[in-house]
Amino acid sequence: MNGDAGLRRTWVHWLCLAGALMTAPVLSSSETKPNPIPSNAQANVYGYGWDCSRGFRRTGETCVPVEVPVHGYLDSSGEDWDCDRGYLKAARACAAIEVPANAHADNSSFDPGWRCDRGFRQTGDHCERIVLPAHAFAVDTNHGRGWECERGYRAATDGCVVVKVPSNGYLNDFGDGWKCERGFKKRDETCVTVAVPTNGFLDDSGDDWECDRGFQRQVANCVALVLPPNAHLDFSGNNWSCLNGFKKSGSSCVIDD
Repeated sequence: MNGDAGLRRTWVHWLCLAGALMTAPVLSSSETKPNPIPSNAQANVYGYGWDCSRGFRRTGETCVPVEVPVHGYLDSSGEDWDCDRGYLKAARACAAIEVPANAHADNSSFDPGWRCDRGFRQTGDHCERIVLPAHAFAVDTNHGRGWECERGYRAATDGCVVVKVPSNGYLNDFGDGWKCERGFKKRDETCVTVAVPTNGFLDDSGDDWECDRGFQRQVANCVALVLPPNAHLDFSGNNWSCLNGFKKSGSSCVIDD
């Protein structure tokens, strides 16, 4: 009887201890309180924490105003600022850009904040006029030579030189080189005829050839394919494969064991 009472006391002790362990985290979490949302802030979209309102930035656990200087404005994030067109950031202020002659303000290029007009090139802190060679035109760029050649000419050291298109050739899409007409191919500075053999045809490129179905290319000719027993033309039509149950062995089809 005493043994049963002792056993019951032991079970009661363990049940109490387990209950205390299970309730301890609940009590601990109930005592933890989230930090209050400061002024000029709101709960974030994720349901926990907070974000500063537009025009304020986070500093520790507070939101402080973004100090926008004269000739500045809040950027898209609302936590920083940018300068108006014609001004660049200089420390905590917006400094006016000094635009040289033959240039215009351009904040997209950042420093120096200006871009040379069409027909001029940036050299240091000023814009110099681009001297166009014959058969060239000015392009809108702040770098490089500042010009391109007219169609039918290509850029060279001394300017623009004419593209010499041979017989059976034509200017390429850019106009600074040439290609051969269909049925011809480049050879040095000329276009020569593509020699298509009997039982052949021009391919999609127009400067080479392929053999008809049932023929195989061998050097400059199309040779008829000789199919061994139990074979058929493959998907290309220019070679052969063995029927199911057979395999290639040299120029024959043998039973596939």
